[in-house]
Amino acid sequence: MSRFDLAGRTALVTGANTGLGQAIAVGLAEAGADIVAVGRSAPTATGEAVAALGRRFTAVAADLGSIDPIPDVVAQAGSVDILVNNAGIIRRNDSLDFTEEDWDAVIDTNLKSAFFLSQAVARTWVGAGRGGKIINICSMLSFQGGIRVPSYTASKSGLAGLTRLLACEWAAKGINVNAIAPGYFSTNNTEALRADETRNRDILARIPAGRWGDPADIKGAAVFLASDAGAYVHGAVLPVDGGWLAR
Repeated sequence: MSRFDLAGRTALVTGANTGLGQAIAVGLAEAGADIVAVGRSAPTATGEAVAALGRRFTAVAADLGSIDPIPDVVAQAGSVDILVNNAGIIRRNDSLDFTEEDWDAVIDTNLKSAFFLSQAVARTWVGAGRGGKIINICSMLSFQGGIRVPSYTASKSGLAGLTRLLACEWAAKGINVNAIAPGYFSTNNTEALRADETRNRDILARIPAGRWGDPADIKGAAVFLASDAGAYVHGAVLPVDGGWLAR
C-alpha cells in the first residue's frame, strides 16, 4: 500500500467551500480520505467534487470568527484523523488607520480559532490513545512583513510559531503538527492584488515560476503531510510558493 494512501481516514477541513480549502479537501479525497467540511457558507461545489470521487462528504455550518462553535463542530465531525486549519480572512488598510475591529476579526479567525480547534481535536485523539495529523495553512507573511495587512501578518506569523510549539508538545503523543505556507495563489483572498496592475506585475516579477499558483498546486503538499509518508515530519512550515522565498 502506498504511504500516501489516505483510504479509511477522515479529514476535517475548515474553509473548504472555495479556493485553497476546496483544493485541499478534493486533494485529500483523491488520495482516499472522507471529508468533513466546515465553513460559513454551503460547500456545494466541494461536496460534489468529493462525492464524484466516491468519498463520504459531510458539511458542518460554523462561523469560526469565534471559538463558540468549536464543541459542536467536533461533535458533528465525529472521529477524524486529519485536521486542516485553513479558514482565514484578511483585512487591508494602512497601519496608521487600521482599526481594532479589523485586528480582532482576523486574529480571532486565523489564529485563535485554529488553536482552540486543534486543542479540541487533539484532546479526542489523546483521550482515545491515538495520534493524528494537523496541517495549518500559513502564508508567505509567516516569513515576511507584507504591507497594509498588519493583523493578517501577525496571525500568520503566530500560526507558524504555534505549529512549532504544538509539534514540540504533541509529537511524542503521535500527533504530527505541520504547516503549509502558500505563495501567491489565484483565490478570492488575492483578488485585490491581482486587480492592482502594479502589484500584480511586481508580484509576478518575483516568482521564479512566473505565474500565480493554481489551487490544485497545493494538493500534493497536503497529502504528504496528512499521510504516513510524513510520519517523521514535525513542526515544519512547507512553502508552496513557486520559488518566491528562494528569490
